[in-house]
Amino acid sequence: MKLFSPKKGESRPITDRVKESLFNVLYKYDLPDGKMVADLFCGVGSLGLEALSRGAKFVTFVEKNPKVIATLKKNIEKAGFAGESKVIRADAFKMGASVDVQKYDLIFVDPPYSDTKDVREDSALSRLLMLLNKQSAPDGIVVVRTQRRTEMLERYDRFETIERRQWGTMAVTILQQSSK
Repeated sequence: MKLFSPKKGESRPITDRVKESLFNVLYKYDLPDGKMVADLFCGVGSLGLEALSRGAKFVTFVEKNPKVIATLKKNIEKAGFAGESKVIRADAFKMGASVDVQKYDLIFVDPPYSDTKDVREDSALSRLLMLLNKQSAPDGIVVVRTQRRTEMLERYDRFETIERRQWGTMAVTILQQSSK
């Protein structure tokens, strides 16, 4: 389905080819079918809507830009997923994912690239991952999208890097919550 997009520069949607490749990787972790998903810094909702179309139980979309949220809501309506989703206007760095539902099995973290340059333990991204430790289900997975040259740490509290993939100028780091 072709998604509505806001004016240029207000969103950074992922290409269909990369999205397909990413979800092929997620299948080996039995995701997203029947799972609770959060899409942080969601923009027009590309990743969360793809998760719903592949059988996710519910998606919480978190976005702070009201213009982008208007487009996101149109996309959710167009796709027919209003009953399986919730849109929250908030800064994901401050709240993470809402936990008014059960904890999340899969969380997409896709902030502007400028906010992913610093991945050290005291960075905004690191603090967000620490918060997500409490909002993620046991063995929950977080997918962080960054520029290709950004190297995430091997561990953020209970999240451990289990895989890294690169496509063009972007990379995704897949972290999984461990009991350690």
